[in-house]
Amino acid sequence: MVTNRELIQEAVSVIHPRQSGEFTIGNVGSALVTDKNNIYRGVCIDTRSSMGFYAEHNAIGSMITASEYQIKRIVAVYGDGTGSLYILSPCRRCREFMYQINNENIGTGVILDMERVVPL
Repeated sequence: MVTNRELIQEAVSVIHPRQSGEFTIGNVGSALVTDKNNIYRGVCIDTRSSMGFYAEHNAIGSMITASEYQIKRIVAVYGDGTGSLYILSPCRRCREFMYQINNENIGTGVILDMERVVPL
């Protein structure tokens, strides 16, 4: 079984911030583990006019590409560029997205820290 620490480390491993004009790409990483115990990761892409997307969406897209739809646990981590890392709770848009992908994702565990997991 994948631990919270391992999933957090997976999210951190994809954080590679880069400036693109006035926007930042890749300063939030997300990792999820499915009901089949596969891990998928993604990063955020911040752009103008709602064309970018959240790290969770990116990880979920990777999951769906592999024909999986049920998320056991998910985490998002923000890297502020100074070496500090912060675990983020998914916003309402991300939560609704997970639910619409598969209504069984209502039971997805959202990692808030190494020990704390709450349902979607």
